Amino acid sequence: MQQTIALSTVALVAGWGGFTWERSPFLALAGAAVLVFGYAIVLAVEFLAVARVNRGDPSPRASVAELVGAWWQEVRVAPQVFSWRQPFRWRSLPDDESAQAGGNTGPAVVFIHGFVCNRGLWLPWMRQLRAQGVPYTSVNLEPVFGSIDDYVPLIDNAVHRAQALTGHPPLLVCHSMGGLAARAWLAATPDAKGRVHRVVTIGSPHAGTWLAQFSRVTNGRQMRQNNGWLRGLQQRETQSTPQATHAHFTCWYSNTDNIVFPASTATLPGADNRLVRGAAHVAMAFHPEVMRGSLALRTSPANAPGEPAGS
Repeated sequence: MQQTIALSTVALVAGWGGFTWERSPFLALAGAAVLVFGYAIVLAVEFLAVARVNRGDPSPRASVAELVGAWWQEVRVAPQVFSWRQPFRWRSLPDDESAQAGGNTGPAVVFIHGFVCNRGLWLPWMRQLRAQGVPYTSVNLEPVFGSIDDYVPLIDNAVHRAQALTGHPPLLVCHSMGGLAARAWLAATPDAKGRVHRVVTIGSPHAGTWLAQFSRVTNGRQMRQNNGWLRGLQQRETQSTPQATHAHFTCWYSNTDNIVFPASTATLPGADNRLVRGAAHVAMAFHPEVMRGSLALRTSPANAPGEPAGS
C-alpha cells in the first residue's frame, strides 16, 4: 500500500509537470509542491487539534514553539518512514536468527510497530543494536486493519525467538498501537510476564486517543477512548496481576503527540511514565532521549521500574 502511494505520487508529479510546464513553470512547481508536501497541511490540522484537546489534560501545556517544532519534526520524519524505510527498505537488517555464543550478554530486543506500519520503522534502532552487538527480533503486524488480538501469536513467536538468542527474557520496545498489542499478548498468555525483561511503549494509546473516533477499521475502533475492547483489556490485566499491574512498563509520552492525545492517554497507572516535551508522534520513536533511555533498560533489574528520566 505504501509502495503504491509513494510511486503514485512520483507518477502524478511527473504527469503534472509534463502537462503544465510549457504553459506555466510556476503552476507546474506549485502543483508538484502540493502533491509532495500536502501532508504537511494535514499535520498542521492535527497539531491544532492537539492544542485544543490537551487544554483539559493534566500533562504540561505545550507552548506555541513546541507545537511548531513538533510539526516540523514530523514534516521531516514522516516521508523517511512512510515513503522510504517502510515501503522499500523493510526487509533490510533482518532479525537475528542464531543463538549468541559468548557474544553480547543481557536481553535481546523485540520491536513491535504501530498502526499501518511495519518493521521498517525500526531501522535506525536496528543499526544501532548491530553496532553494539545486541540481537533483536521484530514483527509485521498483520492483518493491517484486523483486531489487535490477532497479533498475539506474532508477538509470542518474536518473544520466543528473542529469548532463544541470549537465554534471557527480552526487552519489548513498542511504538503506538504496538504497546496495546504487547499488552494484549501479556493478558492472553499465562506465562508472558515471566518471559519479558521490561516493556517500553512510545506514544501508545493506552487509554485510547481522541483521533480514533474517526476510524472505521477494527483496530482503529479499538483505540477509541473508553471503548469496550480497552475496558476488557484493562479488566484482564487486573485479574491476572492485581498488584502493580503495570510496574514493568516504561511509557514515553509527549505533550505534542499529534496522533495519541490527550497526552496522558499514553501513560499507565503505576508505570514508569516519562514525558518528552515537544516531540511528535513518529519522530518520538527516534528521539535521542527515548532511544538512549529505552536501551539502557536492558541492564536494569528485570520487571523493575527503571531510573526516572533525567536522573
